[in-house]
Amino acid sequence: MTPAAVFDRMAAEYDTQWTNTAVGRAQRDQVWRVFDAMFVRGSRVLDVGCGTGEDALHLMARGVVVNAVDASPAMVAIAQAHGVAAEVRRAEEFGRASLAYPPGKTDAGRMACPTGGPEAVFDGALSNFGALNCVADLAAAARGLARVVRPGGPVAICLIGRCCLWEIAYYSVRLQFRKALRRRHASEFRGMAVYYPSVAEVSSAFAEGFELRRWKGVGLFVPPSYVKLPATLVRALGACDRVFAGLPGLRAMADHRLFVLVKQ
Repeated sequence: MTPAAVFDRMAAEYDTQWTNTAVGRAQRDQVWRVFDAMFVRGSRVLDVGCGTGEDALHLMARGVVVNAVDASPAMVAIAQAHGVAAEVRRAEEFGRASLAYPPGKTDAGRMACPTGGPEAVFDGALSNFGALNCVADLAAAARGLARVVRPGGPVAICLIGRCCLWEIAYYSVRLQFRKALRRRHASEFRGMAVYYPSVAEVSSAFAEGFELRRWKGVGLFVPPSYVKLPATLVRALGACDRVFAGLPGLRAMADHRLFVLVKQ
């Protein structure tokens, strides 16, 4: 099954099952702290794999102009209903043609020039919470970003981590050892292939056009969404994440990994 079909089925319940949960809010808060330092008011940013538009809305409220793409038509429809300038496009192909431009922009604000050749018109880009884990060719998505992000532009990529301490412990105590170690290799989620690139593989995929500046863990103490904990405890664990999830050694055991790159 394609990622678009899987997320079409999940779209109606996505915010209930993830975005608006205590875990979802705690993990997203960690990512937004990085986004807020990267993307300034008035800059134009591309959101790849926007889902229901939660990240775009956050940045838009801070004065950032956001264009968004997602492979799922159902997700895009929800994002558009929320006021996000979003369109249906796979991550591997967004550098090939023009995107819808934000309200108030002219044709000159499109991603591509009239001849079809893409222009570097974005001041930065982001892809949050594993959207690019569903992409078999991560380097193709990186090449698309390299074509449309201006030199010096920051790019933030949040991927599902290869080794999650919470997941290993959670499933091991239930004697579900295959699930406990499923991130060591590509796995299947609802019939869709999911990939878990290492730090070296991410760096290699983005090597043509980008420099990896730093990366941190997201969800070291805050668990994955399937682990149900009281909201007050999740918030306390979020405070621990803010202190420890960026430390070498510990960051590699988090639920997600947030990579900060710069276009060369």
